[in-house]
Amino acid sequence: MADLTHVDRDGEARMVDVSGKDVSARSARATGRLRTTPEVVAALRENSLAKGDALATARIAGIMAAKKTPELVPLCHPIAISGVKVDLAVTDDGVDIEARVKTADRTGVEMEALTAVSVAGLTLVDMVKAVDPAAQISDVRVEEKLGGKTGEWHR
Repeated sequence: MADLTHVDRDGEARMVDVSGKDVSARSARATGRLRTTPEVVAALRENSLAKGDALATARIAGIMAAKKTPELVPLCHPIAISGVKVDLAVTDDGVDIEARVKTADRTGVEMEALTAVSVAGLTLVDMVKAVDPAAQISDVRVEEKLGGKTGEWHR
């Protein structure tokens, strides 16, 4: 368990002490997908869902979620987020979701990017479930992180 930073040598969960780390510019990009029906895709393209503008609502939800990550993920540090961008692209079988999060702090923003994608996806499911109760979120993952001790990482 020594390799898991959020677990001490007794196997107990802990919040990592980042006070000795240098403040640096850091960013992360995460992606995911909403898989749904052609009927929903058409409604998204026409902005004709009964609940309103699903893409705008999901974008705002993703941004808000990134800022709330430490409240949702118990061992995440509250950090000063410098920017969040959530992009949604309607495709023939759903919606591609991408979130980019930036900070200048002592720890990275991978969890914030993942949370933004996840909550944007959940919001899309909520917006389309009357038309497609089987809509699903898939492939949520970090694509890249920049900054900090490990420098650049790309999937």
